[in-house]
Amino acid sequence: MEQFEPDRLSAAQLAAMRRSLTSGRGALTRRSLLRASGAGALTLGGLAALTACGIPPAKREGQAAPSDDHSAQEKEINFSNWTEYMDTSDDEKSRPTLEAFAKRTGIEVKYTEDINDNVEFFGKIRPQLAAGQDTGRDLIVVTDWLAARIIRLGWAQKLDPSNLPHAYANLIPQFRNPDWDPGRAHSYPWTGIDTVIAYNAKATGGKKVDSVTQLLDDPTLKGRVGFLTEMRDTVGMTLLDQGKDPAKFTTADYDAAIGRLQKGVDTKQIRRFTGNDYTADLDKGDLAACLAWAGDVIQLQAGNPDIQYAIPAAGYITSSDNLLVPAKARHKANAEKLIDYYYEPEVAAQLAAFISYVCPVDGVKDELAKIKPELADNPLIVPDKEMAAKAHAFRSLSSEEETAFEEKFAKLIGA
Repeated sequence: MEQFEPDRLSAAQLAAMRRSLTSGRGALTRRSLLRASGAGALTLGGLAALTACGIPPAKREGQAAPSDDHSAQEKEINFSNWTEYMDTSDDEKSRPTLEAFAKRTGIEVKYTEDINDNVEFFGKIRPQLAAGQDTGRDLIVVTDWLAARIIRLGWAQKLDPSNLPHAYANLIPQFRNPDWDPGRAHSYPWTGIDTVIAYNAKATGGKKVDSVTQLLDDPTLKGRVGFLTEMRDTVGMTLLDQGKDPAKFTTADYDAAIGRLQKGVDTKQIRRFTGNDYTADLDKGDLAACLAWAGDVIQLQAGNPDIQYAIPAAGYITSSDNLLVPAKARHKANAEKLIDYYYEPEVAAQLAAFISYVCPVDGVKDELAKIKPELADNPLIVPDKEMAAKAHAFRSLSSEEETAFEEKFAKLIGA
């Protein structure tokens, strides 16, 4: 029987993933930093799993075939998540929100921190998904581009809205309708990840930096500006600055953004393109200003009052890590109950207070204020209306577009 290779990745796509996992958002986010030594380096086996041939997907319509649900008989959930992405007690011996859920529902949560990076994790579960088998997991958390791939291949179960009343009611508008999962039929955000402008006020002489135009044109910043090695963040922010919508841009728009950035390279306005390692340079003042991830800014501000951030008037790029129920999971209804539980504002506040990422739950502000008032007032965790209105998602790309765009971006950054 003839088989085909689903979504085979090009050399440019693989190179982009390597950059992300060795120096980008996938390498040194807060959850990785707290691991100290970290175990998220991408293995050759993980990359091979993404490009392996000869295994057909279960379906192509974006919806997993119905599977038997044993939730009523088996009061359990197998939940895979990233390290340091769940609230823990002060002595680190318990997980309060998970324990409260088990006490309330009688459902035991077998919680495993076995996601070190998206590609490596996908390499673990892909063979079972492709073969139509249970992965042994009822709930997983993956970044939006991988969530899109899993849904497109028909390897995520469609969620039952009747089991998700809090999630449906409390999901904030900016995450409601991604183009890769319209109406959130298969997914709900665990956290949001925002790209903003950060600057060291001491290094800028007190000057505020609040636009990509300023990063690229301000002569007082020359040679002290950083952009990110993540294509969607750097190009997305540049598209916004040029008045283009990252959700609807054309190839010509993309090329114009690359050209704008290339000028910044040629004139040496841009010091370098970085992964998460921009944090050390920004903290020291070697970088006066740069594109940055909101979670990093919060961490830096805790130790350096000179670190400031700005939301450009043109807007900013946002993405998300997402909860999915894999195809053939045994406990779908139980997993849906857990998803819904984390959309109760009181529970969401406990989680947000620990992980300090963008909380996707409406109504969390008042509850978070009872725990850590300074976080409740921080729009990088609880977006206010003004900030939420400026959020933009980078549109989904076809495999052909991603290959072409990553090749152009790699040339720009010298990768």
